[in-house]
Amino acid sequence: MRKMVLVMAMALMSAMQVCAQSTKVADKELIGVWMLEKMQWDGEKLRICGKASGYTQFKYYGADGEYACAEIALSKEGKIVVLPHEYGTYTFKNGVYSEMGRPAVKPEEMMMIDNTHFKGRWKNLNQEWVKLTELPNKVVRYIVNCCKYKDTPADVQQTIKQNMFK
Repeated sequence: MRKMVLVMAMALMSAMQVCAQSTKVADKELIGVWMLEKMQWDGEKLRICGKASGYTQFKYYGADGEYACAEIALSKEGKIVVLPHEYGTYTFKNGVYSEMGRPAVKPEEMMMIDNTHFKGRWKNLNQEWVKLTELPNKVVRYIVNCCKYKDTPADVQQTIKQNMFK
């Protein structure tokens, strides 16, 4: 009888583990603000981002496909520095992800773990992200706008060239 109970318990645990592993996170869970939590270049040690390192990254995924990415650093003087990386669009449908019009990535290169964590791989860098649910909209919009305006308009570039780089 003991053996039968043990076998049944093991079978139930295996079935629960398979169910937990196959739980699919809804695509809409990507919508929101994400912060780089950990990163590791191939052959290097794991780096924890945030307060301890004074460095992280910010990604914003809007419900309408709006996308923004920035690096965020803490200077030696204690000031926050926002370094806009890119601004554009993303798609995420049935677990297939693409940003900035680039080809879709393989599922293992961008995978939702649960509603508040995703992991990804870009070239030779593994990343782990955590969702920020309490960042005020004023801050989110500021960083998104920094990314939006990182590319200097052509007419402004021309005027700067003519007046400052004669």
